[in-house]
Amino acid sequence: MREYYRGNFFANTPDILPPVLQLGGRPAFRMRLVLAATLSSVYGIYNGFELCENTPRGVPGAQEYYQDSEMYQHKVWDWNRPGNIIDDVTRINRIRRDNPALHQYDNLRFHTSDNDQLLVYSKASPDGSNIIVCVVNLDPYWPQAGWLDVPVFDWGISADQPYVVHDLLSDERFTWRGNWNWVRLDPSVRPAHILRVERANG
Repeated sequence: MREYYRGNFFANTPDILPPVLQLGGRPAFRMRLVLAATLSSVYGIYNGFELCENTPRGVPGAQEYYQDSEMYQHKVWDWNRPGNIIDDVTRINRIRRDNPALHQYDNLRFHTSDNDQLLVYSKASPDGSNIIVCVVNLDPYWPQAGWLDVPVFDWGISADQPYVVHDLLSDERFTWRGNWNWVRLDPSVRPAHILRVERANG
């Protein structure tokens, strides 16, 4: 089936407003954007997502429909509205463009974390020259930290060999060693790492 079909991951739809977006605020929108854009090679967002549009119909958390869905009316959006995540969308689209591992559909691997609120997965280009590790905080309310286990041996890195991971979202670089490494993600600052594995430091 993979030769003919691709799963298109949408971060939102024109009518369904899940509780996490109703209640989780801007961090939840940023988290869902990273998940949709990196888990699949094809993703989408519907109008209003980049503005963190999350007004429900009825009691917050109880209904799954937008108060003023664009399905039933023409809406004019203020794209400069405060609190938007347009810069996040732009940066993530650039990351997707520049990293061949994220162009592939069938190369997704999930990895172990000792914290269930941290989702860890990687994608590698067919020749192994481009390796991306994503760590996403699934909790939009609280910082989460934990140890994660990545398959360095598959990447030609030994257990005691230091290597650099470059966070393409923040432009920070971290030196890791071996397969178990520690991360902490505060959703009010950033909900995720999108890390490019760089070769060992000698």
